[in-house]
Amino acid sequence: MESGRSWSIDSYLNEHFDIPAKNPPGEARLRWRRAVGLVVRNRRRRFRTFSGLHAVDDSRRRKILGKVQVVINVHKAALQFIDGVRRYPLSNDLIKEGFCISPDELSAVTGMREDPTVFKTHGGINGISRKIKASLEDGISETEIETRQKLYGTNKHAEKPPRSFWMFVWDALHDLTLIILMVCAVVSLVVGLATKGWPKGIYDGLGIIFSILLVVLVTASSDYKQSRKCMELDREKQKIYVRVTRDRKTKKVLVHDLVVGDILHLSIGDVVPADGLFVSGYSLTIDESSLSGESEPVHVSEEKPFLHAGSKVLDGTAKMLVTAVGMRTEWGKIMDALNDDGVDETPLQVKLNGVATIIGQIGLVFAILTFLVLLVRFLVDKVMHVGLLNWSANDALTIVNYFAIAVTIVVVAVPEGLPLAVTLSLAFAMKKLMSDKALVRHLAACETMGSASCICTDKTGTLTTNHMIVDKVWISDVSVNGATNINKLKAATSESVMEILIQGMFVNTGSEVVKGDDGKRNILGTPTEAALLEFGLILQGDLYDEYNKLARVRVEPFNSVKKKMSVLIQLPNGGLRSFCKGTSEIILEQCDTVLNSEGNITPLSEIQKQNVLNIINSFASEALRTLCIAFKDLNEISDNQTIPEDGYTLIALFGIKDPVRPGVRDAVMTCMAAGIKVRMVTGDNINTAKAIAKECGILTEDGVAIEGRELHDKSTDELKELLPKIEVMARSLPMDKYKLVTSLESMYQEVVAVTGDGTNDAPALRESDIGLAMGIAGTEVAKENADVIIMDDNFSTIVNVARWGRAVYLNIQKFVQFQLTVNIVALVVNFVSACIVGTAPLTAVQLLWVNMIMDTLGALALATEPPNDEMMKRPPVRRGHSFITRVMWRNILGQGLYQLLVLGTLMFAGKRILKIEDPYADRTINTLIFNSFVFCQVFNEINSREMEKINVFRGIFKNWIFISISTATVLFQVIIVEFLGTFANTVPLSWELWLVSVILGSVSMIVAVILKCIPVESRKTDDRPHGYELIPEEPETV
Repeated sequence: MESGRSWSIDSYLNEHFDIPAKNPPGEARLRWRRAVGLVVRNRRRRFRTFSGLHAVDDSRRRKILGKVQVVINVHKAALQFIDGVRRYPLSNDLIKEGFCISPDELSAVTGMREDPTVFKTHGGINGISRKIKASLEDGISETEIETRQKLYGTNKHAEKPPRSFWMFVWDALHDLTLIILMVCAVVSLVVGLATKGWPKGIYDGLGIIFSILLVVLVTASSDYKQSRKCMELDREKQKIYVRVTRDRKTKKVLVHDLVVGDILHLSIGDVVPADGLFVSGYSLTIDESSLSGESEPVHVSEEKPFLHAGSKVLDGTAKMLVTAVGMRTEWGKIMDALNDDGVDETPLQVKLNGVATIIGQIGLVFAILTFLVLLVRFLVDKVMHVGLLNWSANDALTIVNYFAIAVTIVVVAVPEGLPLAVTLSLAFAMKKLMSDKALVRHLAACETMGSASCICTDKTGTLTTNHMIVDKVWISDVSVNGATNINKLKAATSESVMEILIQGMFVNTGSEVVKGDDGKRNILGTPTEAALLEFGLILQGDLYDEYNKLARVRVEPFNSVKKKMSVLIQLPNGGLRSFCKGTSEIILEQCDTVLNSEGNITPLSEIQKQNVLNIINSFASEALRTLCIAFKDLNEISDNQTIPEDGYTLIALFGIKDPVRPGVRDAVMTCMAAGIKVRMVTGDNINTAKAIAKECGILTEDGVAIEGRELHDKSTDELKELLPKIEVMARSLPMDKYKLVTSLESMYQEVVAVTGDGTNDAPALRESDIGLAMGIAGTEVAKENADVIIMDDNFSTIVNVARWGRAVYLNIQKFVQFQLTVNIVALVVNFVSACIVGTAPLTAVQLLWVNMIMDTLGALALATEPPNDEMMKRPPVRRGHSFITRVMWRNILGQGLYQLLVLGTLMFAGKRILKIEDPYADRTINTLIFNSFVFCQVFNEINSREMEKINVFRGIFKNWIFISISTATVLFQVIIVEFLGTFANTVPLSWELWLVSVILGSVSMIVAVILKCIPVESRKTDDRPHGYELIPEEPETV
């Protein structure tokens, strides 16, 4: 820390326990673990779920993968050199089923060593398809799936077996303080038996042992259930669907159900799920950096047909023949070699490790002082009465008990469950979110989403339903309402015009028509493509099969940069025809002629072009997505020539309707009330975007709508002034979205959540604080780079993630407030009592029970509170804000003082006030102190449900976990006091003293009401998080 700066908890936490939510550097992770030092009771449990410090970043990982691949290849080459031509014998099962190639030989043919000679000796792709009994056109039969899985393997990677319950018990037993207490218990048993005989001599030691076992079992049960939840989430993450051809039908199957012989369909953004061979396709470009470490894209074709699992499709479309799955793929072998357990720790987990370290250090000092004070008082008393040289077994037992109390104070003082409560709360939230259609891939994203101050959302499919229909069509100066006026459209145009239009819609499409199991036609593809294809089928569906057979010479699939799709076909009567379809303004710029209603090609004048632009804007102002389609006839084209980009003839303009999702406007209003700014980022026309944004409540009177390119034209100063006002960004390219996100983060310290569905959205998803990928429309590359997958593509689900994120943060604050109160009171009571009276009123067994109430049970009760509407009526927690707020300190100190006052009064004047005069008066008052202390915690746990609101009972009966734990705590407290006194050093209490305990505990609720009426001056912050304050640029003003 800088000299002259005063020490505070916040400054200490920020210096040693502050890490970024995404890709934390190794040095930051090492720094906080060093800062924890030795103040960890159970390192094995505390750090169990975290990945090791040897974890590497993406660039280093790619290099390592490349080296591993080289080693694998060299190893293979060496084996082949030694063995000569290796033979792969066929098993009897393979021969019986009619297969002519073994799984090992098949995976060797298509492995990373890509030997074309070996491939050709098998007869190329046709030869291999025959050997594995697969049809390149029809695929395999569904009836063969089980046989193929048995003979060639399943598409699953080897997983480590799940940890059993007893492994968690073993972890819990590694708690150093519990081990020391066990030793103390054994010593107590031996000395007790020697001095007091059987059975009285075993009670103290046996009580400690039973308490330790109870703590261990409860802790292990909690950890075991938590690990089960995480396993369920992991299984859900692996549910990826792919398109295959089976029995002549195209269908979606789970990636794990993929088998050798399947014909797999690939498109932009897919991650190749198995090894295989290219069958057919267009412009297929693959990124194999995750396999080889080389970032250069690989072009795959019939000449270079090898495809490998783990690679990503950058461009193009293709069909591939699956030849190796699961652990026989190159990716499976590498992942087996680089198996890495654990996840990166989240910022909140690290911060709470810091809080636990501070409390632990204070507790350690108190424990040592308590032991020393008790020991000194004992020795002084011994010198004064019997002499220092006169020792007995009882004296040794007394010192052992003092030491056990000191160690137990450390158990209570070091809140081992504090960081683990974050994992518990996050796992609970992730489980709930999964049922609400949000799959959290990275633990940190859930807590970060609670601090989100800005959501940059896509329009299509997120704010809208993504169920598209052609609503309006303009063709040859005729504008009609979509499917409702088909006859009018046909009557207004000649057959030749209709023929070209239908041909263009059927051949220039990324969708396809397939027959379902019920025999009906289904359309597979993106909603926009499907809407156009469906419109074409309504116009003249009987021509689909005929036009679909036309040879496609070249295909340039749609992507978010070009914003168009082009295809070059061979006409039946000779010649070539190019069709181009995409964003209206881009296609219009490529046209210099237009098709009139008679089917004649006429020049497209500037006036006509302006008229078309006006029609585009009129469609867009009605919230319609606009697309143009154009064609160009060619005589020939050279092999190295691309599809032409000018000289086209405009055919038609489509207005596609995509209604706003129900509930989106309410969700946007919820965000605004919560201080979260919603910005729409879309590739659509600016007028379409503005119309939808107004309907959703995103675009306000003071807001600004811009096009993506304008963002790059602004200077830094202009951008600083413009950014807070931007509410809509239309005609946005992926890099425009990236610039918007990074500018908001760097200039205004915004916590930005961004949605994405395309491959090119990956940079923005990576750089944002929270990347949200669409589960339905999103590509696998987008999902891989996202932190959360929105399974239903619904904006309301995004808001729900923010609600749960806030719930996690607030729940942990409640738990910390509750635990710190118990810590302070337990430490002070035992220390003051040791100094003044010479004994500790709370024994080791009692402290272990209190520790379980505040640690494991407290975490379960408070860290699993569901979100409520009030959470979304306050501004988000800004970057750098204190975790332990002044409101929390007010409640902690207020409740702590009340409890100390109650326990102190009972300790020093309890017998006189309550007139307890029986022979067991000391044990009775100590039992009352213990009982009152526990009931103070039970009622304070209820108080902690709300840190500022007076009504702490709202929704309490909906949280069955809280009710169950509170009830169980009270019942077990009754059992301890009334029936387990021999082990817990308590005596049964009369109903009057039970009533006193409950009343003293319940008064803490009145204290809480009084405390909440005391105003606490919060640090100066902007109540309106979007009344932005710029980051100072002068060093001296920072």
